[in-house]
Amino acid sequence: MLYSHDSQGLGHTRRNLALAHSLAANLPGLTNRKVTGLLVTGESQATRFDSPDGWDWVVLPGISKGSDGYVPRNLAINQSKLIRLRSQIMEAVLSEFRPHLVVVDRHAFGVDRELISALSDLKKARPSCKVVLGLREILDSPKVARREWEALGSLDRLRGYFDELWVYGDPDIHDPVASGEIPGKLASMVRYTGYLATGRQSRRRTGTTAKPYVLTMAGGGSDGRAMLLTAAQATVPHGYEHLIVTGPQMPKEDRVLIEKSAAPGTRVTSMVRDGLAEMREASAIVSMGGYNSVCEIMSTNTPALVVPRVHPRREQLIRAESLARHELMDMCHPDQFAPQVLTDWFETVVGTPAPRHNVDLNGLHTVGEYAAELLGFTVPTPHTDLRSDWKTLAAV
Repeated sequence: MLYSHDSQGLGHTRRNLALAHSLAANLPGLTNRKVTGLLVTGESQATRFDSPDGWDWVVLPGISKGSDGYVPRNLAINQSKLIRLRSQIMEAVLSEFRPHLVVVDRHAFGVDRELISALSDLKKARPSCKVVLGLREILDSPKVARREWEALGSLDRLRGYFDELWVYGDPDIHDPVASGEIPGKLASMVRYTGYLATGRQSRRRTGTTAKPYVLTMAGGGSDGRAMLLTAAQATVPHGYEHLIVTGPQMPKEDRVLIEKSAAPGTRVTSMVRDGLAEMREASAIVSMGGYNSVCEIMSTNTPALVVPRVHPRREQLIRAESLARHELMDMCHPDQFAPQVLTDWFETVVGTPAPRHNVDLNGLHTVGEYAAELLGFTVPTPHTDLRSDWKTLAAV
């Protein structure tokens, strides 16, 4: 079972969905067992994505980030009642589904500690069940991350709930233990998977934009107005079209404003059949700096410019700076992002391949090995050897 809380955007669910496809494809060969699973999400739009055969969705009542914390997204009830409802659903799911492996995305105990009761009952009823906390490679500034860990309470207690912490990144690019984003007391539980990039599932592109084209995306779109409005005004390279995907969560009035501001040769749409398919055939990509967006970009050889969100979290800024420092993609701070800046960047890189070396992008393969090992199965090829060989080949 893979859980994500999903208060904003589709990033948490998309990460778990990539994991689900990987586990469905790789675990049977590693364990000689059939695999079935549940994707638990707080985002109803997530179910439009294809889940693996043998998997299904559980959609929790939605939450959103308010000015003073989380609030119900749709239901006209107070937050404490909503959390009790979500918690009871999780208790029922874990009790009846009886999973062998649970992966919790990003928030150890869920929103407002909604998983505490369910995980406690699970540990008592099924002590053999393995529970993993899955973390993106960058949490936030160390100061903010430290406050979040402190809010969870005793780290010894957390160790009683979780068997391992999987960090979905390459420590040579950014190491959250060394930076202080993950407490040193938990370092022995950490396993680095590599970025969840290579092997991502995709469908055929929508095909409504002629080729060649450049592409600008803002994830779910809830906070992408400023970046997309600027991108829409850039001059499109001669012979190219510009496809802008606002994301399904962008308010309609913002999308209309972007459409009205679009330069000639620019087409604006709220969503496409498959964002990764559009990336793979684009001649250049402009994106915000969310984890899933950059992983999908790094699974291609398409040149990319990242314009990160810088408020209220610095996660995307830290990620963009790290990736740019290692020449994996370009970065522009949102304060410097302007139509002419993007026009010039397009002219410089359009159609030029951008191979990405010296970075571990093999996380979707590695999580299958880690899961099999955690469940007590012998994995023929140790992951450490695979990572070393892969890095050597990439360098050559």
